[in-house]
Amino acid sequence: MDVETESIPRLELEAVIGFNGHVSSGLRVHPDNEHMIYPLGCTIILKRIKDGKQEFLHGHTNNVTCISVSKSGLYIASGQVNFMGFKATIIIWDYATRTIYTELVLHKAKVEALAFSPNDKYLVSLGGQDDGSIVVWNIETKQAICGSPASAQSAGHSLILQYSNTNDNIFVSAGSGTLRVWELDLPNRKIRPTECQTGKLKRTVKCLEISEDDQFIFCGTMSGDIMKVNLKTKLLNHCGPAKSKYSMGVNVIKILKSGDLLVGCGSGTVTLSSGTNFKTLKKVDLEKAVTSIATLGDGNEFFVGTEAAQMYRFSYENFKVELISTSHNDAVKDVAILFGTSELFATCSDEDIRVWYTGKPKELLRITIPNVTCNSVDFMFNGQSIISAWNDGKIRLFGPESGKLMLTIHNAHTMGATAIAGTRDCKRIVSGGGEGQVCVWELKPRSYRLLEAMKKHKAAVTCLKIKSDDTECVSASSDGTCIIWDIVRFVVRQMMIANTLFRTVCYHPEEFQIITSGTDRKVAYWDVFEGKSALRQLEASQSGAINGMHISQDGKYFVTGGDDKLVKVWDYMLGGVTHVGVGHGGSITSMKICSNSRNLVSTSADGAILCWKFPHVPSS
Repeated sequence: MDVETESIPRLELEAVIGFNGHVSSGLRVHPDNEHMIYPLGCTIILKRIKDGKQEFLHGHTNNVTCISVSKSGLYIASGQVNFMGFKATIIIWDYATRTIYTELVLHKAKVEALAFSPNDKYLVSLGGQDDGSIVVWNIETKQAICGSPASAQSAGHSLILQYSNTNDNIFVSAGSGTLRVWELDLPNRKIRPTECQTGKLKRTVKCLEISEDDQFIFCGTMSGDIMKVNLKTKLLNHCGPAKSKYSMGVNVIKILKSGDLLVGCGSGTVTLSSGTNFKTLKKVDLEKAVTSIATLGDGNEFFVGTEAAQMYRFSYENFKVELISTSHNDAVKDVAILFGTSELFATCSDEDIRVWYTGKPKELLRITIPNVTCNSVDFMFNGQSIISAWNDGKIRLFGPESGKLMLTIHNAHTMGATAIAGTRDCKRIVSGGGEGQVCVWELKPRSYRLLEAMKKHKAAVTCLKIKSDDTECVSASSDGTCIIWDIVRFVVRQMMIANTLFRTVCYHPEEFQIITSGTDRKVAYWDVFEGKSALRQLEASQSGAINGMHISQDGKYFVTGGDDKLVKVWDYMLGGVTHVGVGHGGSITSMKICSNSRNLVSTSADGAILCWKFPHVPSS
């Protein structure tokens, strides 16, 4: 957070759409049974189960890799990843005040797993494969007690930790070819491991669960079976199921009060299995791998998180499943808001376009095209079609309600279509490609015609905007040029050159000026008729490129966002920041203000979509 933006008023965050489903057991239910806890980028979200109200814990500098909640519910611990050669931070949060209790820094590059002791005395942490150590921390003194290499040199990396349910001095670690029970010797400040004997079985353990009475350890493996190991004798008790293994490995196990197991698999199957022979009693198939199962209260209901960034609510009795939240599981490339409304907007990501309703943020429509990436999306002015640019060089038009493919323009660009815009009369589309061409297409009922392909840019076209009278458009490119084109005569009207990779461009609503931004972190104002040099430049960011920019309908304000993860609202004439939005955990990729200036939607590289209340009431 920049020092100079600390005193600036904050934007009001209305909703967040997003969940990082790749974090193992990342979705948790707090012991108060009122809140769900889950990661999104660098942020941890607390979501009230009853009404969906969200709170945010900000403090990590990079993506959160693991979460643990203490048995009493007083503390939440979270670990992150960092760049090679740097230390990765563990943060213990005070749940009651939603503040940082302490930061613990010792592990290199990544924190793999965390576990609290049953009486909140200690926290044990496991470093990633570049670190390979286990450290026990005293929560009261906020100091490390002792550490040790996680696994023997002959074994593989450790992946998971679990604390005993009754004893503050015993915990278990497991991973590739290793399963160890550790005992903490506090007077001597040592942790001593004992290898569990699994005989001829060689397994990579992905998840651990210890029975309530601390008698058995249940280990889910990559091979699709479950090992049951006696915690006292450290000997293998049982391994199963004997015949039909769990498809694509066991990712998560939860023990129910009845002794039965809830098992989440890599294939996306959630099964209720017998606790004795691991036979499947009930099962449900979900989309993509299951990574989290969190029980609510006595286990009559439970939540499931998957790699598709989706959350489900299960009822234990009838095993009925309800999809409660969906989000992008990859970087969101672009956002478009339907003209004349603040209720509907579309986003695009790898393989799909999604249409969202802002009121109670939910997905209305999903258009999926496998193995291709959508780079840019927009609504036609009349709202009757969604136009999209894809990296296979095609332009696709879809129905906004049905999601049906209405038209495909094949081979529109040789190096992928990167930007797209539609004219106000809805008769033409302008597209930009990775090879630098700007193409104008005429739309006909069920067909199309190329009017002109204009080649002046030497690199990919990153952004396109069309003037309201449909006679000219402006294209920004990463070759450092911004060109205003006449799209009636198909000639260059004006060319702006700057020492930057342009990422985004906007027409001022009165269309006598344009504003541009890019990797030089500056917002530049240009005259449309005399564009040889910038009229004015604003220092828009202290770190990283500006990736998204949009101007309000009345032209008084514009918003920017980029690699500094901050949403900034600017006064167009004064050139000063009026409001700052803090909430993104990844680089901001795109942003739009709705046409009635009520909402502002921003998207980021961690798959998050944030809806903000626009702070300035439009002048009538």
